[in-house]
Amino acid sequence: MTSEILQKRTTINVQEKANLIWAIADKLVGTYKPHEYGNIILPMCVIKRFNDTLAATRQKVLDTNKKLEERGLAVKEGFLTAASGYEFYNISPFTWESLLSDPENIASNFRSYLNQFSPNVIDIIQKFDFDKEITKLDNNGVLYNVIAEFNTAKAYLGADEVSSVDMGYVFEELVRKFSESYDEHAGAHFTARDIIYLMADLLVGYEEEKLQEDGITTTIYDMAMGTSQMLGCLSERLQNIDEDASITCFGQELNEQTFAIAKADMLIKGGSADNMKHGNTLSDDKFKGYKFDYIISNPPFGIEWKNEKSAVEEEYRMGDAGRFEPGLPAIGDSQQLFVLNGVAKLKDSGRMAIIQNGSPLFKGDAGSGESNIRGFLLENDWLEAIIQLPNDLFYNTGIATYIWIITKDKPANRVGKVQLIDASKCSEKRRKSLGSKRNEITDKCRVLINKAYLDFANQILTDEENPEIVVESKLKDNADFKYTKVVVERPLCDEEGKLVLKSGKKQPDAKLRDTETIPFKENIKEYMAKNVLPFAPDAWIDSKKTRIGYEIPFTREFYKYVAPRKSEDIFAHLKELEAVESELMTKILG
Repeated sequence: MTSEILQKRTTINVQEKANLIWAIADKLVGTYKPHEYGNIILPMCVIKRFNDTLAATRQKVLDTNKKLEERGLAVKEGFLTAASGYEFYNISPFTWESLLSDPENIASNFRSYLNQFSPNVIDIIQKFDFDKEITKLDNNGVLYNVIAEFNTAKAYLGADEVSSVDMGYVFEELVRKFSESYDEHAGAHFTARDIIYLMADLLVGYEEEKLQEDGITTTIYDMAMGTSQMLGCLSERLQNIDEDASITCFGQELNEQTFAIAKADMLIKGGSADNMKHGNTLSDDKFKGYKFDYIISNPPFGIEWKNEKSAVEEEYRMGDAGRFEPGLPAIGDSQQLFVLNGVAKLKDSGRMAIIQNGSPLFKGDAGSGESNIRGFLLENDWLEAIIQLPNDLFYNTGIATYIWIITKDKPANRVGKVQLIDASKCSEKRRKSLGSKRNEITDKCRVLINKAYLDFANQILTDEENPEIVVESKLKDNADFKYTKVVVERPLCDEEGKLVLKSGKKQPDAKLRDTETIPFKENIKEYMAKNVLPFAPDAWIDSKKTRIGYEIPFTREFYKYVAPRKSEDIFAHLKELEAVESELMTKILG
């Protein structure tokens, strides 16, 4: 099933639910500020989804609980989950209808209802810090109205009618609206489904035929999972290949609200909610020692790691026993730390798709942490491909972004190579913008990008119907991104122009010192003879200061020179404009 068909299937349902839930936020005006609406609406959505999903087996659970109490059994968990049909349950006698029938005691009764959920659901609700909100809602006379609005037929959120995909879209839309109200940092954006589906396709890539033959038993990890939509979309892609696929998802998330949503979604889908962990991936790794088949992630970029500095540096000093041995990036941007975390958690046959902005391509001089991290990937031959995405794909930012494909087991034809794919012109305009998202990777665009990736060739591909949709692929040697940075010295002379010597050796003049960046494939002596010595015959290289660096000049690789307009053409155009102006003035002034 294509992403467009899937989206069409869910659009009406999603829009209806999202608009309805967003309208409920109007009940909070005066009590809460717009950016605070999510503190109420998101947990209420989760609670209502649990409630409605359990509705069909509610009486069976209550009857089972009564029998167990009559028998005096203290351990009831397994019996109650069996009765509910899920890994969670609620043994409260309250329904939402009965809550509304007693307005005076609605706060205490609602709390009682919530406290009768299974411990795993209670943990989720606590992550929202919702109890204090109940007090605030009740004190302001709003709690009854909010529960009443969520209890309408249109607000039904049960898994039998609202699929996990649908609910994912609803949460995605709501969180986007709330984050826009708060004007959150661009790096805290949410990943649209068209991007995730592309990442899923790239991860499966050339393995699809083998997966069909062998069947799928696999693990997936997202180190910054948000509401877990990436895990869900990749699982969906793998299940389309093998409907009997055995997929185990793992994820970690720092934000408590989005973590709670992710855990709730996993519970309802029947996965292991214990694999959803709350915490800071960089400073509090919840999956130490784990290895995964697939990693898919969009960690925050442009975000400093000052708060994690102590823990990260401690792990860096552990060497190869930790995740960060290759190097540490500048404190102002944590992106490459997430890359290293992912690499450390890949199986020897594992594959990772991770989104980054442009800075990890080039930021950091030779010998810096950033350069060394790039070198770590290239020297191990783990960097398989980099795909530049079109701008304006994300809800909260329009900056240039890239998908890095990292694998520890390249096929033979890719060994020693990195594929660069410029897909910046491979999108279609949305009829209506969603925040900063003005463009979309439609199915035809995704097919074109995947073809470029799978063909693994130097080529330019265009869409037959729209030649403006273009993808360009280039194959490069790993060594193309490696360079030698040398310090070129010139001799120090005294006022009379004589060489200044020390122990018979020429002394360098710091004022005349320069550096040269030499492609690693080039011979340094030949480079100097051609580019330096003809202009400075007395120059020499201080070998003690020579450094090896790594840079991926993506933009330069795809730069195409466009000749400026001829002066006569510009002059002719100006004459045309003058004529038009003259005609207009004549009409206006007579």
